[in-house]
Amino acid sequence: MQIEVLYPEQCNLFGDSGNIRYLKKCLPDAEFINTSLNDTPFFVTGDPDMIYMGACTESNQEKIISRLMPYKDKLKEAIDNGKVMLFTGNAPEIFYKYIEKDDKSKVECLGIFDLYAKQRIYERFNTLVLGSFDGKEVVGFKTQFTQVYGDNFSNYFVKVERGAGINRESKLEGVHVNNFFATSMVGPLLVMNPYFTEYLMGKLGVSDPKCAFREQSVKAYKDRINDFRTCRCVTE
Repeated sequence: MQIEVLYPEQCNLFGDSGNIRYLKKCLPDAEFINTSLNDTPFFVTGDPDMIYMGACTESNQEKIISRLMPYKDKLKEAIDNGKVMLFTGNAPEIFYKYIEKDDKSKVECLGIFDLYAKQRIYERFNTLVLGSFDGKEVVGFKTQFTQVYGDNFSNYFVKVERGAGINRESKLEGVHVNNFFATSMVGPLLVMNPYFTEYLMGKLGVSDPKCAFREQSVKAYKDRINDFRTCRCVTE
């Protein structure tokens, strides 16, 4: 099994590198391929079982968009063919139409999904998120300079119970198409959600998926759900 990690040197904010550290514990026999900013991505010439990218700074986000633009058709093909892909934090925005900056200028993105982001660099948005996916509860954090707009009703990832979806007014978070998962939640997401981690492991062909440190992970997950359900630190 091969898992490509896009731009780990740049995309490591908010503990998101913990997603890969956890996957290495869950999948000790997997090969993890790190793609640096000036590398040709492995998915262009090879066939990884999974592609992952985490959160980065806004300046690095623009660099990454320019690096991936030549491969947008390849990425769309991977999504259409059911490649397992997970993008967290602001990484999903590279797949949208554009990012509108404070001065109203636009950064053109890959345009794979009919959504767009408004970036307000002096208005950081923070909230906890409690929602559900595939019959299981999902928890996470949001800390972002952007709000995302457009219609994700037919392809959202998490239905939010507490917190916000793609923007403050939405209760539908992220994008889920085939085995492509995109969310602005950070945390790291996989460490905080052992059942979703096992779901991904199943999509990768693991016959009896059991995440690392399962007993402790599930207990922490259940405690966190109880905390999130009653916590006042949530944008409603």
